[in-house]
Amino acid sequence: MEIQKLVAAQRAFFRSGATRELGFRKTALADLKRAVQAQESTLLAALRADLGKSDTEGYLCEVGLTLEELSFAERHLPRWARERRVATPLALFPARSTVFPEPYGVTLIMSPWNYPLLLTLDPLIGAIAAGNCCVVKPSAYAPATSEAIRELVSGCFPPEYVAVVEGGRQENQSLLDQEFDYIFFTGGVEVGRQVMEKAAKHLTPVTLELGGKSPCVVDTTARLDLAAKRIVFGKLLNCGQTCVAPDYLLVERRVKDELLDRLRDWTERMYGADPLDNQGYVHMVNRKHFDRVCALIDPAKVVYGGQADPDTLRIQPTILDGVSPEDPVMGEEIFGPLLPVLEFDDLDQAENFILDRPRPLALYLFSQDKAVQRRFLRNVPFGGGCVNDTVLHLANPRLPFGGVGNSGLGHYHGKYSFDTFSHTKGVLQTSTRLDLPIRYPPYTGPREKWIRRFLK
Repeated sequence: MEIQKLVAAQRAFFRSGATRELGFRKTALADLKRAVQAQESTLLAALRADLGKSDTEGYLCEVGLTLEELSFAERHLPRWARERRVATPLALFPARSTVFPEPYGVTLIMSPWNYPLLLTLDPLIGAIAAGNCCVVKPSAYAPATSEAIRELVSGCFPPEYVAVVEGGRQENQSLLDQEFDYIFFTGGVEVGRQVMEKAAKHLTPVTLELGGKSPCVVDTTARLDLAAKRIVFGKLLNCGQTCVAPDYLLVERRVKDELLDRLRDWTERMYGADPLDNQGYVHMVNRKHFDRVCALIDPAKVVYGGQADPDTLRIQPTILDGVSPEDPVMGEEIFGPLLPVLEFDDLDQAENFILDRPRPLALYLFSQDKAVQRRFLRNVPFGGGCVNDTVLHLANPRLPFGGVGNSGLGHYHGKYSFDTFSHTKGVLQTSTRLDLPIRYPPYTGPREKWIRRFLK
């Protein structure tokens, strides 16, 4: 179906009022959940074809998290969708105040290639729960998963309700030329700016889930072996192609060497002596990104790894030591299995290093010192993160997930997804039995006195 006609058909369907009914939304979520469960093997095979993900990692990071989000939304939707009474000031007596969540209408979700299933269906769950129609645009860089999502969605919903548009830049531009009621974009900063520019033409609200260089800070009080284990897990998940992966390591000088030894040890324990031979080790999504990440490796600074196989698009987990802020690896989000290491002597250095740069999507702090934890949580702005862990904050549907500043705009997950795709409409209903005269001109004498008494 032509994109313009598709958007028009969805707008007509939304105006029919069908999607506003709570029962309709609950059925849609249940249908989607059943379809994901029924097509699990197909979805895992697509993830394996696009990124080389093992079935276990594909389920852990994509299929399983999607099912968990669906279950959470199904369970809580009746409460989220309920109208809510709020208090009314005495000055507005006699009246009552109510908050109504209502869907925006026809929405657009543009998703990336790194978690092509999760980052497509997760926002879609919020759009459906809130009562919207939706056009979904998966990434062309993950073609097998894009096709699997199209088949999944078309088997659940008619296109006038939810539709998948496949393709590349031409389709992206055609979609962004349409007038949507809400746009949800996950991807890079530069494309995010283009999305925002296009949305501004129609004053369309947007959520931008972007990225950035997320720091991982380790001080002398950290439990180093556990820190190394969790840093390796978060960094090498999806071979570093994760928007919230630890992008660089800030470690206190006195414990740096010991931490690096433990990072090497845990990398080999998880992925073997040479991960290039490990079929469960994810590869780069394509040759373009493989070449880009390889170009960031400075052989003079490699203290572990550094090799790559262009035939399989795999890059060894690589630690770079003696890195300076001017090095190319510090000039962009890595999105690969490279871990640059910088050291600091005191916490002021570490804190100022982060504050001098764009606000990151995530921050990870390894410290047993409660005062240090409070300091970083209070003083350093970032989208979200973990204390003494990495990455797992995004797995809690009760926590908002999103960036700040250069790393994004808006948030989602759980109820935050429902709220993102809902307009919160406030309504004051005033009684017609009583009409207090003090609000009407002329404002003289006793009326002014009563106004001042009520409003102060």
